[in-house]
Amino acid sequence: MPPSGERYSADLAERVHRSVLAGLLSHIGMQEAERKPADRQQGERNAAGGRRRGPVEFAGARGARFAIFPDSPLARKPPSWVMAAELVETSRLWARTIARIEPEWAESLGGDLVRRSYSEPRWDVRRGAVMAAEKVSLYGLPIVAARQVNYGNVDPAAARDLFISRALVEGDWQTHHAFFTHNQRAREEAEELEHKARRRGLVADDTVVFDFYDARIPKTVTSARHFDSWWKKVRAADPGLLDLSPADLAGPAADEIRAEDYPAQWGPVPLSYEFAPGEAADGVTADIPLKDLFDRNELGLSWQVPGLRRELVTVLIRGLPKDLRRQFIPAPDTARAVLASIGEPRGDLLDALSAELGRLGGVRIPRSAWDLAGLPAHLRVTYRVLDGDTVLATGKDLDELRAELRPRLNAVLTEAAADLTRTGLTKWDFDRLPRVFTSGQVRGYPALADAGSSVDIRLFDTEEAAAESMRLGTRRLLLLAVPSGVRSIAGRLPMTAKMAMSRHPYPGAAALLDDCAACAADQVIDDAGGPAWDADGFARLVDAARARLAPDTARVLDRVAQILAEAHDVELRLTNATPAGVALAAALDDMRAQFAGLIYPGFIAQTGAARLADLVRYLRGIGRRLDKLGAELGRDAERMAAVHRVAAEYEAARRELPAADSSRPDVVAIRWLIEELRVSLFAQVLGTPGPVSEKRIRVAIDAMLEAVLGR
Repeated sequence: MPPSGERYSADLAERVHRSVLAGLLSHIGMQEAERKPADRQQGERNAAGGRRRGPVEFAGARGARFAIFPDSPLARKPPSWVMAAELVETSRLWARTIARIEPEWAESLGGDLVRRSYSEPRWDVRRGAVMAAEKVSLYGLPIVAARQVNYGNVDPAAARDLFISRALVEGDWQTHHAFFTHNQRAREEAEELEHKARRRGLVADDTVVFDFYDARIPKTVTSARHFDSWWKKVRAADPGLLDLSPADLAGPAADEIRAEDYPAQWGPVPLSYEFAPGEAADGVTADIPLKDLFDRNELGLSWQVPGLRRELVTVLIRGLPKDLRRQFIPAPDTARAVLASIGEPRGDLLDALSAELGRLGGVRIPRSAWDLAGLPAHLRVTYRVLDGDTVLATGKDLDELRAELRPRLNAVLTEAAADLTRTGLTKWDFDRLPRVFTSGQVRGYPALADAGSSVDIRLFDTEEAAAESMRLGTRRLLLLAVPSGVRSIAGRLPMTAKMAMSRHPYPGAAALLDDCAACAADQVIDDAGGPAWDADGFARLVDAARARLAPDTARVLDRVAQILAEAHDVELRLTNATPAGVALAAALDDMRAQFAGLIYPGFIAQTGAARLADLVRYLRGIGRRLDKLGAELGRDAERMAAVHRVAAEYEAARRELPAADSSRPDVVAIRWLIEELRVSLFAQVLGTPGPVSEKRIRVAIDAMLEAVLGR
């Protein structure tokens, strides 16, 4: 049944107009889209005043221009597009017998007369295809201005290139294909290496990646739909066909860089990298939990990550004072040679560089010669201290961060360990002292602390500090439990001994006698196996002290009297010696430094009862050296240089050790071996307990490093 009424009339009119349009394609017209502002305003004024506006102009086929004849019903309100049964030219070109049309009618009827052009091809991630703007014209009239069409149907080759470039190379595609995720991650990792290494050319550019896909994807694939259909068949036989390998992503400079030289972890410490020249955080950042901040020294990061280490050493060498720097030109070659010699990171980098450069150049490089302040920000590690996810502090200097955060850590520990810490103890009236105390994210180390007339139980932020305090606290508690009788013993000394002990470096006689008693107590504790950590262990120390402390104290006093008598004579000679020339002044300075390292406030307990007898011989060795100095000045300088060489090597090796190992017996023994070397070189007549030489000391240093560090 045919439609009725107005709807039927409209449909019939459209069908009639379409039919007529087939023969009148050259008589269509498009109303001008733009009019001059002045003309438009004038037309509006004319309409408002009741005056007729001029006819609306239409653009016609082949550049023609016409207007609707005034007697047409459409003249007063012309449509956008019209067709005319006839075009009559009088005073102008008029269209007569016109009808309203839609431009798309002309497109479907125009056939070969229609001209199509395409512009702005682009990848549409939502459609998964390359789209372009299509313009359709008939006799020069744009019947379609900017229709979006699939460009793969127009130019398959160009559409394929855009699909590969945008979707696969640039990654602008929403897909779940495994190869796509793998390749995105592989490229990100490769680009991150460039970021870490702070240089370009390590990763292949987009052209190489494009060629990789271009060689594997068929020419018929121009969109995501085509790709999915093809890949569904291919991946079953070759799932790795489109996986980018490291070799595929390697740029021209890739052979110069290794990913392992830029680790994500340094031991237990997470590392991150920032490429932000000029910013404080530029370079490597190490994240350290607050609870671990006080358990490590430099973490080995003073050496930087391997990828930046050579640059760091090169800049450090260039920053040396001129008189030292000129020994190591060119700096990059020297840096390469030094790093090859010193091997894996151990201890502090500056100490290792000083020792190795000193060996290479035959010069002594003091730590003060290194210019850390002049280093670029990216060559100094940034330390970020965390409490959970909260950043507490950030900086380049661990010691400064520790000083800044120590009060916070101590406050947390003190509050948490309120039931453990105590003050004013004069006896062991508790059971066991735990080695470690943990509360939440922080950790502390309990230990006895010497408070003078009593002992406290305190928490320390490092195990090393707790161990040292425990030794001193145990000594104090033992002396409170068992009197040493040091003052009574000192009162019975011969007058010559009393006179010798009146000349000492201590603040007063009481401090001197207390140090003698402390030395004897230390000997008792050491012979018993070290500080006690529970009541039974301390009771055993007390029993040993009751039997030994008084006689051991008497022996210490006798030995100290001999030492101070010898020290007084040597000190007078060093004070009265007048240097004549640089060489003599250097020798005297060396002996004064040696003397200061032997005799100082606290030297008695620090040296230990077992070593006190050797101090007399070392002091006599200084006297012997003074006796021969004038006649053997040249040989003295050679011998002094030998001592300085091994002393510098020992100090550099000792700084490589963890703090907890710095007081190991084999470490301390080398310090005394160097004193024995002085005796063998400058006062051989005094003798040494065993053979000693530069070579033997170096062997001992190597054995120490092997025992502690495994190298």
